[in-house]
Amino acid sequence: MKYIYGPVKSRRLGLSLGITATSYKTCSFDCIYCQLGRTTLKTAEIQEYIKAGEIIQELTGWAQNNPQAAQTLNYISFSGAGEPTLNSKLGQLIAEIKKIIPVPIAVITNASLLNNPGVRKAISLADLIIPSLDAASPEVFLHINRPHETLKLDEIIQGLISLKKEFSGQVWLEVMLVHGINDDIRQIKKLSEVIEKINPQKIQLNSPVRSTAEPDVFAVDKSKLEKIKEILGERCEII
Repeated sequence: MKYIYGPVKSRRLGLSLGITATSYKTCSFDCIYCQLGRTTLKTAEIQEYIKAGEIIQELTGWAQNNPQAAQTLNYISFSGAGEPTLNSKLGQLIAEIKKIIPVPIAVITNASLLNNPGVRKAISLADLIIPSLDAASPEVFLHINRPHETLKLDEIIQGLISLKKEFSGQVWLEVMLVHGINDDIRQIKKLSEVIEKINPQKIQLNSPVRSTAEPDVFAVDKSKLEKIKEILGERCEII
C-alpha cells in the first residue's frame, strides 16, 4: 500500500489505520526531533499532493479485503509522512472515508495552517484533532520547529484558539519537549498561559525516544516531565 499503513496500536488512539495525504516528508516544518528525518520539501502551499481518488481507491480495496479488521478499528488517522492539512482535498477525503468505514477520524497536525479558515473547515468533519504546539516564544519556535518562512507563531496560536471555538469534536494538544530546548520552567509557564487561551480537552506531553532529524536531541527525564505535567494542570497527561 502506498498511502495507507497499519493498523497500528497506540495508547492514545487504540487501533488506528493511518493515511498519508502528502508525499514523503512534505511539511511546513522541519522539526529537529522528527523521527522521519529532515523535511525534503518545506512548503506552506496547499495543493493536492496526493490525488484524493487514489487514496479512496486504496482504502476501498483495503476495506474489502480486510472486513474484520475494519470492524475493530478505533480510528482512521491522518498523519503519515508529512503535514496532512497541506492536501487541498482533505475535507473531501474525510467525508468520503466516513462512507467507506464508519469509524471516528483523527487528524494529527502541526497546527501550522490552522489560521486559514479553509483548513479549519476542511478538518471540521473529523472527530478528533491532535494539533501540536511546542513553543510559546518565537525564538524557541524557530529553533525547535524550523518553520516555513511564511509561518508566524502568533498566527498559529490564533488558529488554534479559533479551531477550539469552532470545532465540535475533541481537541488534544500535543507538546513535544526536548531537553535543553523547550523544557525550561519559564518557557513552560508561558506555554501554560497560551494553552489556557486555546482550552483543549487534553494536553499530551511527549518527548523523543526514537531517532531524530538532528543529533544531540534528547528526551526530558521522567521526573521533570511530571513537574511540567503538574504546571499544566489536570487535563495534562504524559504519553
